Amino acid sequence: MGADHTPKIVGTVWGLLVLNTLGSAGAKTIIPLPRSLIQMVTMGALVAAFALALAVNLRLRIRASAFVFLLTLLLVESVISSANLESGFGALFRCFRLSLFVGTLWLLSRWWNGGLTFVRYHIRMYFAVLGSVATGLVVSPGAALPDLYGGRLVGALWPLTPPQIGQYAAVIIGLTVLLVLGHRTDRASAVAVIVPSFVLLALTHTRTATLGLFIGLALAIGSLILTSAAARRFFTWAVLCAVVAAVGFASALQAWFLRGQSQENFSNLTGRAKVWDALLAAPRSTSEKLFGVGLGDKSFGGLPIDNSWLAVYNEQGLIGVTLVAAVIIVLGGVALLRPPSLQRACAIFLISYCAIASYTEAGLGDASPYLLHLALAASLLAAPVQAAPLSTPEVPRRHIPRWAQRSEVT
Repeated sequence: MGADHTPKIVGTVWGLLVLNTLGSAGAKTIIPLPRSLIQMVTMGALVAAFALALAVNLRLRIRASAFVFLLTLLLVESVISSANLESGFGALFRCFRLSLFVGTLWLLSRWWNGGLTFVRYHIRMYFAVLGSVATGLVVSPGAALPDLYGGRLVGALWPLTPPQIGQYAAVIIGLTVLLVLGHRTDRASAVAVIVPSFVLLALTHTRTATLGLFIGLALAIGSLILTSAAARRFFTWAVLCAVVAAVGFASALQAWFLRGQSQENFSNLTGRAKVWDALLAAPRSTSEKLFGVGLGDKSFGGLPIDNSWLAVYNEQGLIGVTLVAAVIIVLGGVALLRPPSLQRACAIFLISYCAIASYTEAGLGDASPYLLHLALAASLLAAPVQAAPLSTPEVPRRHIPRWAQRSEVT
């Protein structure tokens, strides 16, 4: 069951999962879109993804996957924590959404064989999303760079926030660079993806995505240095360019990084630290500490939590934090045990990026792009399916009469 034998409908399913995880909250668009309509589209995409995955895998053939198994345990824990309706009926709806998401991943696991097919699905779909962002920027620069977000790039056609756009751009830049180093795509196609994506990333002024991109690429390319001359050359040139940029453009880089913020505002992570301190200081019962208060909108006191670990602790308790940590540890451990390869490098990039982004972004405990990135990493780390050897039919032994045996002996 190689990558070439993956049905095209599987790519459609993956694209629908990407559409579902785009979310429904963000900047004001050129044409106002009711949030109910956006939620209908995103939820409809998830239902369609599950239905198509079931249609293409009617025999329910799945592959053993520690990643999806841990997500299933997280789903069970989420249902338990949401059953008391402390977060309202919306918690049960989010559990239903997570169940469809995890169920679709189980159905797709049949085609997880360590190939690069899903990497190409990932890049194409997120590049299409970035295409809509670029179109909005051209059509209405004022709406795409609003003062409300400090002039940072947002989605003017579909409500996307700067961190979302930065995340999508960083992930496809990193994956495309690795494909080039692995000679799995030509340079012209790579430049057509990397250059506009990097411009959009710069316009978002997203520090987390930028750091995740560079650190993730450094770790991924580092895993290839001993076996790839192209990786060694790229790493050398990247270090030289970084040194030149740090010396020659230090002030410009610092201004971009600070985004016009004061040192105090920067030190408390744009107000995130205050929300985190309040969340940790809030009184909790033993049940709430273990199981959380149920799936919610990743906020506390009306303010976004913007930290995956604290969001999981708030909604799914210490048990949820343990399961999410197990996901990262298992994927990271498997990646380290694999021999050097392009697939392993891509997985290391995705795992490290999600781990870095988890500090200032929420999403590891619910259906989100981050879980989709980790699902892609799991597909890359899956062992290739070995074709069953053709059995040679046993040739029946011919009976030889005794007189013929005696004549042969003589």
